[in-house]
Amino acid sequence: MPEFKANDASLKGDFEDAFISSESGTAKLHYNEIDLSGSEKSEKHEQSIERLLSSYAIGAKLKRLRLRKKIGLVDLGKHTGLSASLLSQLENGKVTPTLPTLARIAMVFDVGIDHFFENQRSKHNFSVTRAKERIRFPDRPDNPLPSYFFEVLAFGAKEKRLSAYVAEFPVRKPEDVREHFHEGWELVHVLSGSLAIRFDAEEHLLGEGDSAYFDALEPHAYRGTSDPPAQALVVTTRPQM
Repeated sequence: MPEFKANDASLKGDFEDAFISSESGTAKLHYNEIDLSGSEKSEKHEQSIERLLSSYAIGAKLKRLRLRKKIGLVDLGKHTGLSASLLSQLENGKVTPTLPTLARIAMVFDVGIDHFFENQRSKHNFSVTRAKERIRFPDRPDNPLPSYFFEVLAFGAKEKRLSAYVAEFPVRKPEDVREHFHEGWELVHVLSGSLAIRFDAEEHLLGEGDSAYFDALEPHAYRGTSDPPAQALVVTTRPQM
């Protein structure tokens, strides 16, 4: 499902995946909620971006550097050209720093900008994604008749070994969908409705509770065959670097 690559070389393109909030406690999505207003979309994007940046704890890392060097906010402000008030807000996570601001601070402490984006290796990886934070996307931004809509279930997680999505598949005709492929393996588990997966020139019909596992490097396509639209959990492995 991620990193869309069409068989037609002229149509190749990558995309990042995500979805819309589910009904309270259930896996069912609101199919009629696709038409969010521009302001609502923008607000959800901003909230997701803020949450992603906050996961790096940039402010806490800045404060540790300052205390390690035993430098006060006023003195650090003199070295960086930034006000003590701004530095305090950065440390407390009230303000998100720009790259030039981080560069100024990094030079003072003789570290690279990447220092502020490194994971804490000693801390066990645990990430929670709230339903209201997820954003719904079509399979391709330019597709007038999407084969599916999806939401990323762990967009803020670091060092991911797999990617997980919740997907919705409206009813489509075989000629309305096109095959794609990507690296890794893929698992599709149908939560509700029915879904057809075309793989190796053969179409396989899956109903509620059915699952399919396959090599995602082989061309494949999905299409919904039920109304209301099928809902499915999709898990893909990420390429090992």
